[in-house]
Amino acid sequence: MSEFDIEHPHGLHVVHDGPRQAPPLLLIHGSGASGGFWSPVVPALAGHHHVIRVDLPGCGQSPPAPSYDVPAQADRVAALLDDLGLRRLAAAGHSSGGYVATALAEQRPDLVGSLALISSGPRPGALLRQPFILRVLLAPPLGPLLWSRRSDAMIRKGISSTAARPVDIPGDVVAGVRGITYRVMRTVLRRNTAYIAERSMPERLAALGVPVLVIFGAADPRWEPSSAHQYDAVPNTRVELLPGVGHLPMLEAPETTAKLLLAFTATGR
Repeated sequence: MSEFDIEHPHGLHVVHDGPRQAPPLLLIHGSGASGGFWSPVVPALAGHHHVIRVDLPGCGQSPPAPSYDVPAQADRVAALLDDLGLRRLAAAGHSSGGYVATALAEQRPDLVGSLALISSGPRPGALLRQPFILRVLLAPPLGPLLWSRRSDAMIRKGISSTAARPVDIPGDVVAGVRGITYRVMRTVLRRNTAYIAERSMPERLAALGVPVLVIFGAADPRWEPSSAHQYDAVPNTRVELLPGVGHLPMLEAPETTAKLLLAFTATGR
């Protein structure tokens, strides 16, 4: 496995893993996260794919952007893929990263051959009351003050609050989360909600006609786990519920998550 970083002129920090000649697999993180969240599954994936991890605008090591609308973020990813000369790749998104991957397929069907969505809520009504620490960090009046003073321990606690089992949170993951500002985080969350409020994810995917894999933790504390079955109505879609797993399958069940992704990219099922 090879790994090297690129600071891309389109304003996206990129990490490549695996041989360049292998089938490409794009990994897109969720809100306030970074490409580091995929680290536990990358070694298995890079044995079969050229893995491309991006930090979305304002997240991880990517600088802020004028717009955080989901289609605008997808535009930046599309420009990156164009520069890399990639077409018809498999795209996987975690949480709201699934929205960016879907918007990419909507805007540029030539770029996306299949979609894997991990913990991506189907519509706003499926969102649960968020863990207490996230509510405190993300809402006024305490949010803006606490956000700027977050310790590494607090960041780890916030990430862990979305898991259903103990997780190891590497330092690069903590650093990636620390990089996002309160304003950007709040804006990203609003734009994500607007995207699925305008049209639900099952509606959007049904119009695309590409193979879809949906992975959901059966104990997800952020999204109602049973809402994963709303994707059953989408043609050529497979839904996998992982018992005892929360919102972070890549960290909580990396072997299972990697196996599901590899089986999907190999067969489209």
